[in-house]
Amino acid sequence: MKSFAVQVEIAASPDTIWELLTDAPHYPRWNSTVERVEGEIASGGKLKVFTKAAPDRGFPLTVTAFERPGRMVWSGGMPLGLFKGERTYEITARAGGRTAFVMREVFSGLLAPLITRSIPDLQPAFDAFAADLKRAAEARS
Repeated sequence: MKSFAVQVEIAASPDTIWELLTDAPHYPRWNSTVERVEGEIASGGKLKVFTKAAPDRGFPLTVTAFERPGRMVWSGGMPLGLFKGERTYEITARAGGRTAFVMREVFSGLLAPLITRSIPDLQPAFDAFAADLKRAAEARS
């Protein structure tokens, strides 16, 4: 099973971070890793995410968990669970007006060992996502 994760502490409220993470049309304004996000980021929402690394290829996803302002999960993959990618966002309030942000992506399924060989190292993009989110959220606070 292949996975990536990032964690950062942000000097902003969970609500501020949640607003950024759920505002699909404005992702490119603050997120240097995303070209655009189509669809609605809401419970059961269907999304298509276009990254800077592959701007002509949209990744279809479904919002499978939407627990404001603490947790959200985006899932995509192949039928019958042959391959699944699941990205989890967790937002936890800390003392002093700070918030812990964690983002994880886990790839699983019967075909995961074959498919994940072609997935590049996403850690630099995860690190950039977290840094961009921190910068944008702290600018709003």
